[in-house]
Amino acid sequence: MTGPSHRFRLERVRAVRERKKKLAQRELADAISRRTSTVAELRGAEDELAHAREEQRHTTACGGSVSAAELLAHQAFLERTEARQRQSASELELREAEVAQRDAELATAATEHKMLERLSERRRVEYARELARREVGMLDEIATMRFSRSRA
Repeated sequence: MTGPSHRFRLERVRAVRERKKKLAQRELADAISRRTSTVAELRGAEDELAHAREEQRHTTACGGSVSAAELLAHQAFLERTEARQRQSASELELREAEVAQRDAELATAATEHKMLERLSERRRVEYARELARREVGMLDEIATMRFSRSRA
């Protein structure tokens, strides 16, 4: 039996939800990438801070003459390094929150897309069932007509 093919009326909505899901995946990947680079920056800042502290300890432990200006310069450098490390740590917290938000958005988009996919599949199955029912009806009618002709 030929007739109109199955057409899912919400196909445009399904396509929009699919694009939204793909966009959410890209945004999550970008957020994870930014978090990874922030982690690397934080490690670098922590290493620099450890090196600055070791250098300051070495300078003061030498026992040689160290001017007050050198001590102040070392202290200022150490404070700037600590500030950079704190800034990197707070940036990492922001990146972690962004990743969590993007992950939640992706979960929502995936759920919405999957829901429409299931609905589309259900409608396709219903259409196939209805088509099969009609075909069986037509075949029954043809068989009945042939049977009635053969009896006559």
